[in-house]
Amino acid sequence: MGRRQRFTYSAAQNKQPKHEPITHGGVLNDLFFARSQMGMSLAFHIIFAVIGMAMPLLMAVSEGCYLWTKNPIFLELSKRWAAGTTILFAVGAVSGTVLSFELGLLWPKFMQYAGGIIGMPFSLEGFAFFTEAIFLGIYLYGWNRVPPVLHWLAGIVVALSGVLSAVFVVLANAWMNAPTGFDVVKGQPTNIDPIAAMLNPASLHETIHMVLAAYVATAFLAAGIHAFFLLRDPQNAFHRASCSIALAVACVSIPLQMLSGDFAAREVAKLEPPKLAAMEAHYQTGTGVPLVIGGIPNNDTGKVSYALQIPYGLSMLIGYNPQTKVVGLEDFPRDQWPNVPLVHLSFDIMVGAGSAMLAVAAWVAWGWWRTRRLPDNKWLLRALVCCSPLGFIAVETGWFVTELGRQPWIIYGFMRTRDAVTPMPGLIVPFTTFTTVYLLLAVIVIFLLRRQFMETRPHWIKRETFKKEPV
Repeated sequence: MGRRQRFTYSAAQNKQPKHEPITHGGVLNDLFFARSQMGMSLAFHIIFAVIGMAMPLLMAVSEGCYLWTKNPIFLELSKRWAAGTTILFAVGAVSGTVLSFELGLLWPKFMQYAGGIIGMPFSLEGFAFFTEAIFLGIYLYGWNRVPPVLHWLAGIVVALSGVLSAVFVVLANAWMNAPTGFDVVKGQPTNIDPIAAMLNPASLHETIHMVLAAYVATAFLAAGIHAFFLLRDPQNAFHRASCSIALAVACVSIPLQMLSGDFAAREVAKLEPPKLAAMEAHYQTGTGVPLVIGGIPNNDTGKVSYALQIPYGLSMLIGYNPQTKVVGLEDFPRDQWPNVPLVHLSFDIMVGAGSAMLAVAAWVAWGWWRTRRLPDNKWLLRALVCCSPLGFIAVETGWFVTELGRQPWIIYGFMRTRDAVTPMPGLIVPFTTFTTVYLLLAVIVIFLLRRQFMETRPHWIKRETFKKEPV
């Protein structure tokens, strides 16, 4: 018994309502505003979480280059990146704290049901967060106060603890997609095993995919920013060094990310078949299923208009066999379908953004292989500038797929989102308030970071220090 007591259904249930109602008497209801506030908060916070995971790595690599070469440009770069990391860390701490309160205030029934199961990863995330904060303080105020190697090691600890902090949160989210580690007796979770809950079947592919996504998004953003300044001043030593380090991380992480995405899709096919079917706009169960790219899904007809179809593509991706059976949405009750058009569109945008970055990374690698230095091609620099937001677009749309694809469940197979929301009315008020606060925070962050980037070359670094040396 226990955790196997999930939802059951029959074919007749396909005639149930299409989606969770979000209006009451023609007016948007509190479920809509609760979901909107949580979604907006997550979309805002994920930007800072991603940069907090990856920026310390760039910072530590730069200081390591300084210790190895004694080139003062790398020292200046480390300090500049550390200052930017501190700004983003502070804002991320604020938005993350808001999210923790929102979980309890907007979704009290979810926390009552799941708190004892996923409390451990959230507790461990707190330890990782405070470790990151402590060593970031040592890194910021330890210049010329601690030995250089120990200072560099403090930066590595910041990078590792930032990744661990995000991993523990992702483990909790993975449990919502593949709940394990408990039994259900009379509708209540019992026999809780927090370790099994943390190491749920979705934990591996979600954590790998998220960590690599952070490195890809942040590295391409940094490379694009510094490529923009190189277009204005191609011989600028500071931006050549910055762009080189960012591109090294980007070119290593993006192919690994595409491989992890393939692995994640196959795991989703096993753990959450309705989500995969919505991602691929796949309605009819069958073999030899084509891969659908783009198009407009129609839930009523089960067809996708204006789409590009690759014969046998989806069956090949899921099972490496053109005759692999792929479960379609028709095998599930209609009221358990996600928002297929939105999930499919988000998935296509995510994959498209990743493919564009992979192509540009291949271009960079080819140019480096031919010249053994940072390519000077202006079209390549322009391509890097265009790619700078793509990583974060992929991260945001990827989370849309993860969360919207699980709907109508907040805990897949155990609790619906509508059953977890707070009974308190008037949720439009906090939604409006927090949206305004986040917009103000965004303006402040952009202003502060702009000041960091506008000084394109420190006054004490000569132009000849780092002209066109191989990087």
